[in-house]
Amino acid sequence: MLTLGIDTSGKVASAALMSEGRLLAEKTLYTKLTHSQIILPMVQELLSDCGLELKGLDAVVCAAGPGSYTGLRIGIAAVKGIVMGAPNLKCAAVSTLEALAYGAAGFQGRIVPVMYARPQIVYVGCYESKAGSMTPLAEDKVINEAEYFTSLDLSRPVMLTGDRCLEIKQLYFSGNDNVLTAPAANRLQRASSLCAAFIADPARAVPPAALEASYLQATKAEKDKAHSHISEKDVPPPSFVDK
Repeated sequence: MLTLGIDTSGKVASAALMSEGRLLAEKTLYTKLTHSQIILPMVQELLSDCGLELKGLDAVVCAAGPGSYTGLRIGIAAVKGIVMGAPNLKCAAVSTLEALAYGAAGFQGRIVPVMYARPQIVYVGCYESKAGSMTPLAEDKVINEAEYFTSLDLSRPVMLTGDRCLEIKQLYFSGNDNVLTAPAANRLQRASSLCAAFIADPARAVPPAALEASYLQATKAEKDKAHSHISEKDVPPPSFVDK
């Protein structure tokens, strides 16, 4: 199965081509969220370098989130556009945290991907890595980092990965040899990890219209909308004072 992966969920833009277990090509750039200008030319460059065309692909995969609100929308829109122009293509969206775990799949045991959400708040997942496959041990969540990591089970080694992994190691596990951090090349999002996750479970394919992001928390627009819809019963009546 020839799979194209596109990841625009964080500060890197990444595209990869994978056939079964073989990585054909991958390009990842630390772009600071300028994905809309970079990702499609990057895809075209990879296809050209490999002598392939979109019609030769079997599937296209993007990151579902959590991650950058705008970045996730760019990646999902790109995949929808590609697949709608080639109806025989399969498509899927994979959890960003699951993909980060696949990036550290060389480690056998418990992998905890952790991404910055806002001060003291992180996106976190927990996966069991065995023979190149990932089994979720808990649902991905957004949580106070101290609450999560001060209660983390350390009865066996844990591998931290993601853009917050070094800070978590230093803050909560400095000097603890049971808590490891992924190599630098595997701490951030990589499109090849999306491909690996899809190839391990192609049944996750969905129609392009069903692709959607999983933010794990309300977006700013949703929060603003919620604050603006105050019911009349919550607004005190005006008071009038006789003069």
